[in-house]
Amino acid sequence: MKSAVIVFPGSNCDRDIAVALERASGTAPAMVWHRETSLPAVDFIVLPGGFSYGDYLRGGAIAARSPVMRDVEAQARAGVPVLGICNGFQILTEIGLLPGILMRNAGLKFICRDVYVSVADNRTAFTAGYAEGQVLRIPVAHNEGNYFADDETLDALESNGRIAFRYTTPDGAVCDAGNPNGSARNIAGIFNENCTVLGLMPHPERVVDPAHGGTDGAGMFTGLVEALAQ
Repeated sequence: MKSAVIVFPGSNCDRDIAVALERASGTAPAMVWHRETSLPAVDFIVLPGGFSYGDYLRGGAIAARSPVMRDVEAQARAGVPVLGICNGFQILTEIGLLPGILMRNAGLKFICRDVYVSVADNRTAFTAGYAEGQVLRIPVAHNEGNYFADDETLDALESNGRIAFRYTTPDGAVCDAGNPNGSARNIAGIFNENCTVLGLMPHPERVVDPAHGGTDGAGMFTGLVEALAQ
């Protein structure tokens, strides 16, 4: 699997995702600086977490206008799978590849801790490495992770199977107690219409090795490699 990681000024998880991808696929990803105007031929693209441009204006707003994003958007619309993690999720909503917005956390405080999420649908390349309903322990680190969309959009996401992950309690209950940031309907990640673009707030790349304290993120990358090889 050939992959690319887009690097912005302020990215701080680009190396983490590069290590996770190489661990799963055996091939190091291309690290593409945001000022490039085109991508190499790849099977998969990642917008990593971090604080692109210092989150000035709002998270992802300036990065969405970086030169390379024109090609990222074109590749995504052509069907190349794209994963946006945390700040990458924010960028995906800013360029319109995913609906809704990411607002300030409900408590107006930065959150950096492990949370629990359930796999809402495992019939996609991104989630094939998991069982439907499986509860994962994955860290978050964000100030603007509160997913919001109008009721019509949320209903469409629900009815079309486009909710990828939901925040839960450790035993898998979808409720306010398991929601760290106030996200509508406990949404932690969503797909585009074809399930080829995933925006996700928690950081699976930070739990792919036992030395990280857990391996619940590894299934995303091993599952992706197997799905894209078919």
